[in-house]
Amino acid sequence: MRILTLFLVSVLVAACDYMPDKPLRPRVVRVETAQYARYVKKDFAGLSTADDATNLAFKIAGQVLSVPVVKGDSVAKGALLAVLDPRDVELQVEANRSAFEEARSRLERAKRLRDHDAVSQQEFESAQTRYSQARSAYDNSSDLLKDTRLRAPFAGVIERTYVDAFQRVTAGQTILRLVNPVSTTVGFTIPESSLPQLTRKTTTFSVRFDNIPEVEFAAEVKDYARTASDASGFPVSLRLLGVDRQRYHIIPGMSCTVTMRTIDELQDAVALPISAIYAPMSGGDYVWTVDSTDVVSLHRVRLGEIFDRDRVLVDSGVMPGSRVVVAGVYRLKEGEQVRVIR
Repeated sequence: MRILTLFLVSVLVAACDYMPDKPLRPRVVRVETAQYARYVKKDFAGLSTADDATNLAFKIAGQVLSVPVVKGDSVAKGALLAVLDPRDVELQVEANRSAFEEARSRLERAKRLRDHDAVSQQEFESAQTRYSQARSAYDNSSDLLKDTRLRAPFAGVIERTYVDAFQRVTAGQTILRLVNPVSTTVGFTIPESSLPQLTRKTTTFSVRFDNIPEVEFAAEVKDYARTASDASGFPVSLRLLGVDRQRYHIIPGMSCTVTMRTIDELQDAVALPISAIYAPMSGGDYVWTVDSTDVVSLHRVRLGEIFDRDRVLVDSGVMPGSRVVVAGVYRLKEGEQVRVIR
């Protein structure tokens, strides 16, 4: 009996040694039919920016008398924002006014003398010149007196103040920043590879704000920089189109997603999920295709750019209509039988 048992065990071990290496059941794979790309869609992180924003400053130096606004205040167009001590300017205005009155009196006297040929033409023209110069100085100083009061050029919100009362400032020194609280402008940066698509007539833009996810706003290019100051990309500004301001309140600083959609110039390019790309350690980019008998084969491809978050353009190597494996590409072998699921 013991001898019979040992014999049966040895037979079973031998049988196991001759079991085939192939799995008993075909490997299950998920496929997608390759189609022409037709268009490329890319998403970028954006931010709404103020339509109007400016740093306000006095044209002359002096001591700040008062700043009657604070950060966050809403102001109307023409509202008083800051006042500069006008005493120095008032003294200059008075001096220039006196000089202007004297020059005007001399010119009138020269006119009367000229009518009686009692003054030369040269002396009369000199009086005219002195009058013009005095009048210009008086007008300029009068304008400077107006400039001691800083007013809002448009309705907006005080974003920040930079000086306090009784502080001395120089000409052109920023006093405060005024922004328009309504925004129809969105800014984002674009990589160099996408810059040529920016000016194509077939390129369209849409914007979806994080706090208004159910609405997609159409947009157009407002302006963009043709040079980049750093490696972050090229700044682009979009103008939102047809925004219902009564319903949607878009203010500066709202985060959003900018979608750029453009027609693909390569007519033979197809679009596939990034998960379909097989990139072995030996190098190269490949995809697995499944024929009509559900057998896989490996094809080398030339990749284009990534778009729409998780898709890639395949410029060559795959024909439209081919069934391409999009899941489990690193477990397959050439000529392997598979079972396809969609």
